[in-house]
Amino acid sequence: MGELRWVEVGGRRRPATPNLCPGTKVYGEELVTVEGKEYRIWDPFRSKLAAALVKGLEKLPIREGSKVLYLGAASGTTASHVSDLVGVRGVVYCIEFSARSLRDLLISCGNRKNMVPILADARRPEEYRFLVSEVDVVYEDVAQPDQTEILLKNAEVFLKRGGYALLALKARAVDVTAKPKEVFEREKKKLEKEMLLIDFRTLEPFEKDHAMFLLSR
Repeated sequence: MGELRWVEVGGRRRPATPNLCPGTKVYGEELVTVEGKEYRIWDPFRSKLAAALVKGLEKLPIREGSKVLYLGAASGTTASHVSDLVGVRGVVYCIEFSARSLRDLLISCGNRKNMVPILADARRPEEYRFLVSEVDVVYEDVAQPDQTEILLKNAEVFLKRGGYALLALKARAVDVTAKPKEVFEREKKKLEKEMLLIDFRTLEPFEKDHAMFLLSR
């Protein structure tokens, strides 16, 4: 499928992904047709990755044919757009700890054959190592105090050399007592010990006290 487009919605530019399953919605998103192809509007108020794109993220390393490890897939809102981008030649391994969220993902995204739902703890990549191949991108949205460590551990196991990682960091989940800016700086130093930081964007006004880190290995 593959290519991200920008479309005008209510006077604002919004990202949109080519609908892998034309005519179907995942979370009530708007569908539009551009040059004969159906696209799903990617809502930055519902997706941190969309918010990062609207805030000017330098690069989106997810493209047609990519293999993506998605940590914290929840009910599949963002993961479904990643599914659109990687297309039928790609795969999205969706790791989710909550059985209820994974069930919701199966209901909303069950017809997307490139999504592989896996019930597992992202802190324990050894639990799903036999199910996941080497990937081009690791994406994490897990609101836990050890978010950074979870990303680095999974990148070490699954991310290919030259691959990319995206971390949607929730400052208040890491340290509720510190200012978000201080948390971002502290976690940034941890990340830079292991990976190359390419870009960093705070996600206001779409998500409070969140930031997106783009890294490469």
